[in-house]
Amino acid sequence: MSRRALVIGGSLGGLIAAHLLRSTGWDAVVFERNEEELASRGVGLGTHPQLIAILKRAGIDFDESMGLTPSKAVCLDRNGKVVIERPTARTLSGWSRLYRALLDGLPARAYRLGKRLIRVAQDGDGVTALFADGTAERGDLLVGADGIRSAVRAQFLPEVQPVYAGYVAWRAVLDEADVPRDLWREMVALYAFCLPEGEQLISYAVPGRDNDTAVGRRAYNIVWYRSVSPEALIDISTDAAGHYHAAGIPPPLIRPEVVARIKADARANIAPQVAEIFVRTAPFFQPIYDLASPRLVFGRVVLAGDAAFVARPHAGAGTTKAALDAACLADSIRAAGDDLDRGLARYERMQAPFGKALVELNRAEGAYLSAQLKPKADRTAAELTRDLGAVVDAHIFRSDQVGGMVAAHGLDVHVNAPF
Repeated sequence: MSRRALVIGGSLGGLIAAHLLRSTGWDAVVFERNEEELASRGVGLGTHPQLIAILKRAGIDFDESMGLTPSKAVCLDRNGKVVIERPTARTLSGWSRLYRALLDGLPARAYRLGKRLIRVAQDGDGVTALFADGTAERGDLLVGADGIRSAVRAQFLPEVQPVYAGYVAWRAVLDEADVPRDLWREMVALYAFCLPEGEQLISYAVPGRDNDTAVGRRAYNIVWYRSVSPEALIDISTDAAGHYHAAGIPPPLIRPEVVARIKADARANIAPQVAEIFVRTAPFFQPIYDLASPRLVFGRVVLAGDAAFVARPHAGAGTTKAALDAACLADSIRAAGDDLDRGLARYERMQAPFGKALVELNRAEGAYLSAQLKPKADRTAAELTRDLGAVVDAHIFRSDQVGGMVAAHGLDVHVNAPF
């Protein structure tokens, strides 16, 4: 009889974990708290070779239809002039494109919606998940892959909380059909940066809302990092009815004057090509946080993905890290045979240092943005100025950097290991 894994969290990390555990003979079932599928959520997503390799292990045939590959990275100044240009070949996909492929690859019974976790109970024979609807599920292992506000982590590490980094990411996406044709032709081949003082914006073409990469059905994605004080964050996270959304305000509830202000700032501060796209969208924002869990394993309960470590998004490796967690967990359990405790100990030993290193890398890259809230007299030299070319180059060679970190932490075997 196969062993059973309860995967809490139905986003990309949970889906990949379920696929890889199932491939090793486990009956892995995903429990998602939301009542509806998540396919409409998320926008652009950067990929790395490690993610693509693990997706293929999970049965996802990642080919050119899964993303778009711009031919060059450029930095545009306030007037729209190219001031830096570099060749690039990074594949840029869409969150919902990967989500749909992973979800469709699971049996229907292996993905349960409307299952909000209340508590986890353990005994000598296994683990039980208790849900808000009054049901309970029993398994041999529980994987907490339920994101930055993890209910699993909250039970076992209540003192570990996300720490606000001092800035937000404004995000926007626009269908190709809604972008002026001449502007689309100019921007579709570019991985475009705008780097006003104290800010950072990246934009690029991605699969469309219908997950299509065909001409005319793609979309354009913008991520714009801006300094926001804790007090100002409370203000923009408060809806028109006066309710403050501490865990993140739903995009439709962002007050119209907040949206109008960010669009006016776009016209004033970023390249007109990008601003023209941005002001046609319904933008929303995500506060940026750090989080590092001191432990990943609690008996038959493990943390993975953003439930374990939340790295700022500058490396574009959040999904890659979640995939590496899933691969390491599946490989460690399989290698340990009947000794599940030994497999889980190996998982923690391998992934905890890697997660910490990724958090530190992204924290260092975001230090310039975090420092914008400090008086200039209190900033270091690196926090006062930045090399624009170095920012662009860091993104171009990001996959090499991530690959080096993977190798340094001995994780290559998990990417390349056969089933």
